[in-house]
Amino acid sequence: MSIRLGDEAPNFTAVTTEGEITFHDWKDGSWAVLFSHPADFTPVCTTELGRTAALKDDFGKRNTKAIAVSVDPIEDHHGWAPDIGEVGGTDLNFPIIADPERAVSEAYDMIHPGEGDTSTVRSVFVIDPSNKVRLTLTYPKSVGRNFDEIVRVIDALQATDAAPIATPADWRPGDRVIVSPAMSTEDAKAKLPNVEEVKPYLRYADQPS
Repeated sequence: MSIRLGDEAPNFTAVTTEGEITFHDWKDGSWAVLFSHPADFTPVCTTELGRTAALKDDFGKRNTKAIAVSVDPIEDHHGWAPDIGEVGGTDLNFPIIADPERAVSEAYDMIHPGEGDTSTVRSVFVIDPSNKVRLTLTYPKSVGRNFDEIVRVIDALQATDAAPIATPADWRPGDRVIVSPAMSTEDAKAKLPNVEEVKPYLRYADQPS
C-alpha cells in the first residue's frame, strides 16, 4: 500500500550501522529524513550519502535526523562506509538500515515493479515529530537527489506549521510568504508583518520571526 501525506510513518525495528533501532523511538521528538538507495558500492548512492553526512549540522539546526535504507546486509554497509567518507569528505555520521528481508522497503513501498531487480528506488520521506509523513519524493535510480531541496522543504514545513502562511514557488527562508487563504486580509494585517494584497486571493507578508 502506498503511503500518503498525513499518514503515520510505519514503525519498524531494524539493524543499522549504529546498532538496532526502533524507528519511532530513535526519532522521538525529531523530524526525520528517511531515504532509500538502490545498492551499496554504487556511484550515485556514494555521492548521496556523502552529501547527507556533510549536512549533519544543517539537519541538526532543524531538529532533523537522517537515516538511509537499502536491501544490502549490514556487513556491506560497514564495508562501504569508508568510501562514503572519502568521496564526500565527511565520515558517515548517520545510520544506514540493513533491510535484506525487505520489511522496511516494502512497508514504505520503495521497491517498484518493472525496475528489473528487487532493490529500492530513490525514495524520500520527510516525517514530523508526531510521526506523520509530510513529504514524499521518488527519483529514478539514475538521478541523484537534490538535498538542498530536501532541506528547503523542511524549512518550509516548519515555517508553515508555526504560522498561518504558505510558501510561494522557489521560497527560501527570509523570502516573503503567502497569507493563508483561510485568513482575512484584516486579520492577516493584525497578525503578520507588512501584508500586501496582490489579488484578493494572493496576499504576501514578511516571514514571521
